Amino acid sequence: MAQVQVQDNSAKGGKVRSKKNNPAVDMTPMVDLNFLLLMFFMFTSTFSKPNVMDLGLPAKPDPTKPQPPPTEIDLSNSITLLLGKDNKIFWHQQDPAGLNDQTMNETSSDREGIREVIKQAKARAKKKDLFTVIIKPTDDAVYKNFVDILDEMAITKSERYGVTDLKPYEKAIYDKKVGN
Repeated sequence: MAQVQVQDNSAKGGKVRSKKNNPAVDMTPMVDLNFLLLMFFMFTSTFSKPNVMDLGLPAKPDPTKPQPPPTEIDLSNSITLLLGKDNKIFWHQQDPAGLNDQTMNETSSDREGIREVIKQAKARAKKKDLFTVIIKPTDDAVYKNFVDILDEMAITKSERYGVTDLKPYEKAIYDKKVGN
C-alpha cells in the first residue's frame, strides 16, 4: 500500500516551513497482479495452430453391398512416385517383374525434376484422360515433400492421383538405392 514517510528535522531552529512528504508506493501487489495476468494469458492462448492438411478420402465401403472389382491401372497410363529420405524422389513405370535398380529412377523436387518427369509421362500415356499418379511416401519421407508433391499435382494439372503404401518389392529396391 502507499505509505508516506515523514522526515523530522526538529533539531534546527528557525523558520517553520511546510514539510514535503515523499510518497513511496509498495509495488509488490502490482508485481503479483502482473504475474497473475501473464499466467492467465499464457494458459488461455494458443501459441501456434497445428498444421493440418485436408485430404478428401473416400468413404468406407458398406460391407453389406457387393464389392466392385479391384481397379487395374495400366502402367502406360500411370507413374509411381516414391518419396524418400533426404528429399529424394524416385519414380518408375514398371510392374513387379520389371522393376530393378536401373528402372527405378531418381529425380529432384524442383521444376526441372519431378515436374518434367510427370509431364513427359503424361505425354507418353495412351489415354491422357486416365493418366494416374501413384504417390507412395516411405517411412523416411518428410511432410514437406508430401505437400510439395501435392502442389506438383495441381501445377501439372494431374487430377487423378492416389496415395498408398509401398509394396514389398518396391521397398526392397528403394532400400538398395538409398543404401539401407
